[in-house]
Amino acid sequence: MNNKQIVVTGGAGYIGAVVVRQLLNRGYKVKVIDLLRFGGESLLEVFNSPQFTFYKEDVRNKAAMEKILKDSYGIIHLAAIVGDPACKEEPELAKSTNLEGTKQLYDIANKVGCKRFIFASTCSNYGKMADPEKFLTEEAKLAPVSLYAETKVAAETYLLSQSKSNQCLPTCLRFSTVYGVAPRIRFDLTVNEFAKELKLGKKLVVFGEQFWRPYCHVTDLSRAVISVLESVSSKVAFEVFNVGDTSENYTKQMIIDEIKKQIPSCTVEYVKKESDPRDYRINFDKIKQKLGFTITKRVRDGISEITELLDTGLLLNPDDKKYSNV
Repeated sequence: MNNKQIVVTGGAGYIGAVVVRQLLNRGYKVKVIDLLRFGGESLLEVFNSPQFTFYKEDVRNKAAMEKILKDSYGIIHLAAIVGDPACKEEPELAKSTNLEGTKQLYDIANKVGCKRFIFASTCSNYGKMADPEKFLTEEAKLAPVSLYAETKVAAETYLLSQSKSNQCLPTCLRFSTVYGVAPRIRFDLTVNEFAKELKLGKKLVVFGEQFWRPYCHVTDLSRAVISVLESVSSKVAFEVFNVGDTSENYTKQMIIDEIKKQIPSCTVEYVKKESDPRDYRINFDKIKQKLGFTITKRVRDGISEITELLDTGLLLNPDDKKYSNV
């Protein structure tokens, strides 16, 4: 059993609630910090665990963070205004939380003696690939085209420019587009949204079916976070890792094709779009070679999960706004 104390910011969120369960299952003590903008039901199942403590708090509250971070081995920093639409809606809050909040949180973590700082970043930092034949590695030029990605790039830059002699060692994880069933389910993400709409018999309108993105199941993204946490520091300190699998780059058309294998009678309408500011295929060799990380689920598995979930009737209203970040 592992008795280290880990702080998870944004622990009630779509990815966070899965990370929290994986940590508890591995014996960690877990402190969750979350403002609960989308509710906290995702944590009810773990509420009674003696290893679990919850703080309804803003990561920008310096005094509170100093108290909570004390005596912790590491921070998994997931709290953010997530996604382009949400950042567009509240730009000042996005900058203040995603960038200033992250900088301050890292400084506090370093000051109070935390050893690890794992930062959730995004593959959308790459923007648009210059050469459509190439898969982008961690060394590729960053070209953020949204406020969300801009805040993530700036936060990465801050973390990676810290002194190598700091006791708190940062690692930046550039997540693929996430999907799959989780305690706080989201239906505003491509795979989940497409599968839900078509399973419910609606007509799906797809804009720019030819553009590429990498995808990764929420369970696997969370496993990657734990993998970094448990790796020897020399392998992960001041490193950037793309998180996903090279074989899981898809165009929207390819996702539709996968859904049609499971829901043959679905109706899709395509709207031609000549360009998309985000169009990228990503290479994930580094995390595989350096940390031995491999995925356990593929897009087709995520589609099956969503369709099976909707079949059960467990969700009274899958169209409820609470299943979206905007």
